[in-house]
Parts: sequence; C-alpha cells; structure tokens
Amino acid sequence: MHQVLSEYIDRKELPGLAALVSHHDDVHIETLGTLAFDNAAPMKRDTIFRIASLTKLITAVATMILVEECKLRLDESIEPWLPELANRRVLKAISSQPDDTVPALRTITVRDLLTSRMGFGSVMAMPDTYPIQKLIRDYRIGGDGPMLPSSYPDTDDWMKKLGSLPLLAQPGEWWMYHVSGDVLGVLIARVSGQSLGAFMRERIFDPLGMKDTAFHVPLEKLDRLTEFYFFNRQTNKLDVFDGVANSAWRSESSFESGGGGLVSTIDDYFAFSRMLLNKK
Repeated sequence: MHQVLSEYIDRKELPGLAALVSHHDDVHIETLGTLAFDNAAPMKRDTIFRIASLTKLITAVATMILVEECKLRLDESIEPWLPELANRRVLKAISSQPDDTVPALRTITVRDLLTSRMGFGSVMAMPDTYPIQKLIRDYRIGGDGPMLPSSYPDTDDWMKKLGSLPLLAQPGEWWMYHVSGDVLGVLIARVSGQSLGAFMRERIFDPLGMKDTAFHVPLEKLDRLTEFYFFNRQTNKLDVFDGVANSAWRSESSFESGGGGLVSTIDDYFAFSRMLLNKK
C-alpha cells in the first residue's frame, strides 16, 4: 500500500495524501507528501480536507435521524417543507427547451432524495450540450462541476431558482447525481429548525468526537487545510481551485451544501464510517 500510494506523490499527480485501512482492531494509516505542491508542510494525520461528495453520506444519516424520530417519513411528499418544489413540470426529453414540458406524475418524496431520484441532478454531458445546462450554470444550482461555497446563492434564493426550473426526469425515474444531497440539506434545516451545520454538530459530530468536521475552517485550523486543485484541460496541468490563503472555507457560507460542502480529517471520517459499520 505504501509503495503504490507513494508513486502518486513521486509522479506529482498529488502533493500529498492520507489513507486509512481498518480491519477489526487493526488500523493502518499512511500520510505521504505535503499539503501543497509549493508548501513543504508535511501531510499529517490531522490534515483537513474538503471532502466533497463524502458529505452526502453524512447528510443521509442526518436525514435518517429525522425519519427515526418520525419528523419525516420516507414515502411522504417533501412539499410541506419545500413548497418551492411543488407542482413540478418535467422536460419532455433532456434535449428539450426549458418550456417544453409535461406535468410531473407525482410529488418528490424523502426516499427520492435519499436515492438521488428526485428527477434533477448533474447532466453528464459536455457544457452546452443541452439547453437546460445553461440555466443550471447561470442559476448556480450546482452539479455541473465543483462549486465554492461562496458561489452558491443563499439558501432561499437557491431553492427559488431550483423550483423555477423543470425537472429533467419524472420523480423516481432516473438516478441523477448531486443535487438531491443539497435539497436534503435544506430539508434537514427546515424540519429541525436549525442550520444544517448546527444539526450535524449536535446530532453527529459531537457524539462521535468529530471535532474537525464542519462547513468552514476556523482561523486557528487553517494551517492544517490542504490546497485544492483541479485539472486544467487547456494547460494539461493541475491549477489551484481554492487556495488556503483566501479559501472560500475560511468563513461560514450562507449555503451549507449537503451534497458536498464539508471539510474533515481522516480520523473524523473514520469515526463516522465505524459508526455506520457498527450500526449505532
């Protein structure tokens, strides 16, 4: 494992990484490389990563807490809590113009959101392949590529914009990535009467000792945050997408993305994963 992972660092595909493998009581951890290509600070066990879509699993658990408490039910409509998503229209085809729609056959349920089948999500095609992609991009809905927390509209505006767009498929018909996770985050906040981050902190992070998992990084922890890169196809190299010095995660966001906004450490996520494995 050490040899294989080291090769990614040697080839400069990654500045550094942290890896963990656990089997019963045997836990093996690797920390290799540095926090950034131009930063000699070594990768450590408490390094903070933007965990992107690994956020979705935590959001799903937060939802199931509310289901267990009968504040939500899996097969009931989300419309009482998310009225912006009532009276849905659905594109006749993914290639249709945004006004070429038919009525939704039923409402969106909590189960649809948990299974990414709400009828809306990432369009797995090159930009501008279909007319709807421009509106998704212009409205900053997300799901068409990585988005910084500061790029989102505030929560109510995001919901209003999402509700103004047609669904891409009938509820329950297709699996579509990402956006369902963000909608779940809004649902959790409205049902619980707390922000998504506050609910997760109280019900998941604190009980599990996940002290470094949150939707932003406090100033005193910034020296543990990695640089965030993306592959630039024009230059054929990695460029900085979110630098530590001016990171979008330095301050709290008006939109806490249940689909991809959390930061965490390898030990924090291990605590969460072990909870899932132990079913408690």
